[in-house]
Amino acid sequence: MDWPAGVKPEALFSSDAARSMMNQTEPVWSLLNPDNPSGLKQQIDAKLAELGSNHPAGVEYLTIDERKGPVHVQEGASIEPHVHLIGPCLIETNTTIRSHAYVREYTWMMSGSLLGHASESKHSLFLPGAKAPHFNYVGDSVLGSNANLGAGVKLSNLRNDGKHIGIWLNDVRRETGLRKFGAILGDDAQLGCNVVTNPGTVLGKSSMVHPNTTVSGYHPDGSVLR
Repeated sequence: MDWPAGVKPEALFSSDAARSMMNQTEPVWSLLNPDNPSGLKQQIDAKLAELGSNHPAGVEYLTIDERKGPVHVQEGASIEPHVHLIGPCLIETNTTIRSHAYVREYTWMMSGSLLGHASESKHSLFLPGAKAPHFNYVGDSVLGSNANLGAGVKLSNLRNDGKHIGIWLNDVRRETGLRKFGAILGDDAQLGCNVVTNPGTVLGKSSMVHPNTTVSGYHPDGSVLR
């Protein structure tokens, strides 16, 4: 299927990290397809098969669950007390995970990214510098470099009826083939406090969403949503 250029990696992300792990001819959400041989799950599994487990030392009340796969925290990551990590997950150097965060399986946090107090991530990619600092939920999503979630932002990833998720592009509803798909946030996207993105939301680079707004669908670079 031919997808518009605006939903492909080159349009949404500038980092070498993003471009090296995504198929430039496919929409970004193909990375979130659990059956994709080069999807996020498979890439994390392959990386952890090479790296193995690595746990930070001296963190009070840190709990780690490796029943589903390894947890690898690189040297130089900052993990605060009372964090819970579920493998498989990969936490790179210079990452910050604040107190009482809940990091679930298939989370990949790249250098400079942040998951804040009482926030949860699951099957998501934080590109370099992406931040979810306060009371956030990040499920089945990709956060571009320096994207920032205001306090209380939720990236909803599942329809209430459990059906597969579609997205409106050029006034045509296109099926993504995914049952769980949160949001794709381009580089430098900024979401205000208490924003909710409905499943299958794509925001272009430098988009801004005002506080207390609910967002759906695709919005190009520089969009301002109220």
